[in-house]
Amino acid sequence: GSPIPTEERRLRDKKHLDDITAARLPPLHHSPAKLLSIEESIAIQIQQKEAYEEMQAKLAAQKLAERLNIKMLRFEPEGEASMQYREVKDED
Repeated sequence: GSPIPTEERRLRDKKHLDDITAARLPPLHHSPAKLLSIEESIAIQIQQKEAYEEMQAKLAAQKLAERLNIKMLRFEPEGEASMQYREVKDED
C-alpha cells in the first residue's frame, strides 16, 4: 500500500480512539514542567523553607496565646471612653 500521510493517520487514530472510549484527558491548567538550574532550585527551596518557618512561628504564637488566654484588645486612654463622660453644651 501507499504510505498514509501523518496528519491523516493521526485523525484516523483519534477517530478510532473516540469509538473505543469516551474518556478524555483533563485540560492542562498549569504550564508543563520545566528544567531549572541548580541555583534556581536552591533559591526556591530556601524561599519555601523561610515561608514555612514563618508560618510555623505564627501558628506557634497563636497556639501559645490561646493556651495562655491572652486577648489583644485596643487600648485608647483618650479615645471613646473619655468621650462618653463629656457634657453636651448648647451654644445658644
